Amino acid sequence: AMAAPRRPSGGGMRRARQEGRLEEINKEFLCDPKFSDDKDLEEKLAVFKEKYMEFDLNNQGEIDLMSVKRMMEKLGAPKTHLELKKMISEVTGGVSDTISYQDFVNMMLGKRSAVLKLVMMFEGKANESNPKRSGPPPERDIASLP
Repeated sequence: AMAAPRRPSGGGMRRARQEGRLEEINKEFLCDPKFSDDKDLEEKLAVFKEKYMEFDLNNQGEIDLMSVKRMMEKLGAPKTHLELKKMISEVTGGVSDTISYQDFVNMMLGKRSAVLKLVMMFEGKANESNPKRSGPPPERDIASLP
């Protein structure tokens, strides 16, 4: 009998499925007239998808309290249980104790500033300000000259 082909580990499969699901949701946001005037929507959504998947999602593919806790610790901004609960209810409007991808994107695109959003924005900024670039320093453009 032929040996069965080795299936990739469950984690990889699950991740690919998850990514496909988030991709679908991104398409819905792209078709949403509410966001049609956002020029960089596609790039933003690609970043949000990566960010969302960085959280250690629970088995339903949503961000739960433990996920947020671990993410905050990773970012060097640990929070108490109460603060975490508050952060989540800020994003979900208190209707759920897990953050779905729709909730996450709505938070990131929305006008309200949730704590989680500020942390995510700050993390993005922190990454931009110390890019891991090797090689010669970048050319300075005229705008950056004193």
